[in-house]
Amino acid sequence: MRTTLTLQDDVAAAVDRLRRSEGIGVSEAVNRLVREGLAKPKTVPPYEHDSYDMGQKLDVTNIGDVIGLLDETGLPC
Repeated sequence: MRTTLTLQDDVAAAVDRLRRSEGIGVSEAVNRLVREGLAKPKTVPPYEHDSYDMGQKLDVTNIGDVIGLLDETGLPC
């Protein structure tokens, strides 16, 4: 398939580096780089929840007790 592409500078530089180092044409260099990108697994980093020590120790196994404690202290829920 013949098509026209507009490459950003960093992509064009990668194509040029591969083309020069391997002695291949632009089309072959683009095809190799695209195939390489397609072959990489799409990994999503695992979710990590940030937590911070707020100095208060609460047993939250019974949410009713926690709500009662907040009501007693006048802290907003």
